[in-house]
Amino acid sequence: MANITAAMVKELRDATGAGMMDCKKALVAANGDMQAAMDAMRKSGAAKAAKKAGRIAAEGVIAVARDGNKVAMVEVNTETDFAAKNEQFQSFAQKAADAALKAGTEDVEAIKAAPFGDGQTVGEALTALIAKVGENMHLRRAAFVNADAGDTVAVYLHSNKRIGVVTVLKGGDEELAKDVAMHACAMKPDFLKPSDVDPAVVEHERQVQIDIAVQSGKPHDIAVKMVEGRMRKFTGEVSLTGQPFVKDPSITVGELLKQHKADVLCFKRLEVGEGVEKKKEDFAAEVQAQVDAAKK
Repeated sequence: MANITAAMVKELRDATGAGMMDCKKALVAANGDMQAAMDAMRKSGAAKAAKKAGRIAAEGVIAVARDGNKVAMVEVNTETDFAAKNEQFQSFAQKAADAALKAGTEDVEAIKAAPFGDGQTVGEALTALIAKVGENMHLRRAAFVNADAGDTVAVYLHSNKRIGVVTVLKGGDEELAKDVAMHACAMKPDFLKPSDVDPAVVEHERQVQIDIAVQSGKPHDIAVKMVEGRMRKFTGEVSLTGQPFVKDPSITVGELLKQHKADVLCFKRLEVGEGVEKKKEDFAAEVQAQVDAAKK
């Protein structure tokens, strides 16, 4: 077997734009033949996929797989809503969720290494799909729940497949758990309960509110007392059990659960493109740039 050097890996990486490990694997398979490795990467779509890797992929779907009290969700992204509705893309996302469920993990790299079928891993199938569809794609995030046998689990996948939520309750029934999941879908809580809100977040908000009260003319000691009530409201607004229930705002989610002698143990929520900075299109500027380029 040929000795694969770092210089060879770098040369193939420079030529294809693919990752270091992908390049090393291709060279090993080609017994050090640079051209053969490059050809193999082109045929598999790895080189083509690498060239698209820098393009923003903020559209996509959430796919869910479930087996009893085990649930896996994955977020798979692509560049356009048109591609997200492609049957092959959606089929890939569902199979990736199935693979995550079988692997029992939410670690993205572990899911990519998991079997996909037809002798491929999930990562290899994704590379092939990128080459076929012609858009950058990512298996961006995953969530996995493995609840105890006595717990109540529900899944809510919004009709557009862009938001998925899993909830786990102690007590109650699946209908209640699904109502809580629908609430989390709509209201996007950051924490489970008011007591779970990060103390650093609470302290930062407290100082902001005190400064606002002082600037409005209140003495500092009075401002501090005023803010305590506001902080209770703040921690309620950002936590699942503290929020007014979306289907009946006269009660909180926590009060709803008490009525049914239940408690929420956890929830996991994935929303497509959450936190991804989308490219802002300026059509007029784009046209002007093309006109200016034509004049040169």
